[in-house]
Amino acid sequence: MADLKNLDLNAWFADFSSQFQNLDPKKPGQWPTAPKIVTFIFVAVAAVAVSWFVLLSDANDALEAEKAREPQLKEDYRGKLAQAVNLPELRKQKRQVEEYVLQLEKQLPGKAEMDALLSDINQAGLGRGLQFELFRPGQIVMKDYYAEQPIALKVSGQYHDIGSFTADVSNLSRIVTLHDLTISAPQGSKGDTAHLTMEATARTYRYLDPAEVEEQKRAAQPGKKK
Repeated sequence: MADLKNLDLNAWFADFSSQFQNLDPKKPGQWPTAPKIVTFIFVAVAAVAVSWFVLLSDANDALEAEKAREPQLKEDYRGKLAQAVNLPELRKQKRQVEEYVLQLEKQLPGKAEMDALLSDINQAGLGRGLQFELFRPGQIVMKDYYAEQPIALKVSGQYHDIGSFTADVSNLSRIVTLHDLTISAPQGSKGDTAHLTMEATARTYRYLDPAEVEEQKRAAQPGKKK
């Protein structure tokens, strides 16, 4: 019985192998059954392999990229969720900031009010009995949304009057700051501090009108021709 089975298997293998002999590649339709089946399986496997490397590989790369983004997306979601929960409080803070900015803007004079502000500084000194030896507005420095006006000051008077003058300047309704402040006694005073001289640079600020803001934006653009 074992010899018979072995003989049948050999005969089957010999018949299977003979079907692959003398095949005409130009006429695959006339091939025997075995070559057709083997060729079909090979083509199917090749098609699956190509599909995997061409299509599924790209999809897998995209999937891995999205997985890598998942922690960041979760963090963004938690942040936005916290903002959504605190939205009423955030809106309240926004209104408070806007009111604060509006208050600061009111302390900045407009272009038409600068002369009045310079007069207020001068009157503050005269009101304290100080003598102005120098009151010279300098070149206006333009910033993004405001302009800075420096004023060179030199006043003389008594110590307490000079102190009161600096306090009066700081209490003006508009923002005025004093910089590079020096106080000295006149030469030959022999330690008498009743009469002193103060030199300083006062800086006041004004907001830009819409036309000036637009001009500053155009000037800030790279390659913009004037």
